[in-house]
Amino acid sequence: MPTRLKQSSSVVSIGFKTLETGANTFTESSIDLNLSPLDREVFVVLAVNLDPQTPDPISGQNSQVGCSLTTTSQTAVVGLDNSNCLAAATNSIKSSAVGESVSFQTLGLETPPATLEYIGIIATNDFFVQTQGVNNGAAKFTKGKLYGYRAIASADIYAALVQSEVLSA
Repeated sequence: MPTRLKQSSSVVSIGFKTLETGANTFTESSIDLNLSPLDREVFVVLAVNLDPQTPDPISGQNSQVGCSLTTTSQTAVVGLDNSNCLAAATNSIKSSAVGESVSFQTLGLETPPATLEYIGIIATNDFFVQTQGVNNGAAKFTKGKLYGYRAIASADIYAALVQSEVLSA
C-alpha cells in the first residue's frame, strides 16, 4: 500500500462500457467512483483491462478501434505518453489490397509487474474512458475493468494529489 494512504476497502473491480455516439466518432464516458472528498478518499488503481471491439474488415482499407482510460477528461484517444493515461489499447485491421488483410492488437501493459505497489491514484470523483473507430461501418465500443481499492489520504497528500490531477487536465 502506498505510504501515507490507509486502505479503507477491499480490492474491487469496476466494469464499464463506452459506445461511440456514431461510427468513427470520438466518444468519452465518465465513470463515477463515488469517492468522499470530505474524508479525503482516493482510489488506488492496481490494474486495468481494456477490450476494444474488433474493427470492421473492409477490403482495401485500414480500420481500427482505439481506446484509453484516463484520470481526467480528454478530447481524443490518448496514449501511455499522456501523464493522465493509465491504460490504452488498439485493435487494427490493415488491408493493402482487395481481399488481403491482417489483424493487429496493441495493448499497454494490462497488469503491472509484481514489484509495483499500484499503477495510479485517482483523487477526484471520476475516471474517463475514450473510444474512437476509424473506417468502420457501425459504431464501436470499448469495455473493460478497473481494479483497485479505496484509501484515505493525509490532508497534505490529498491536497497534492487533487491539485496535480486537476492542473494536469
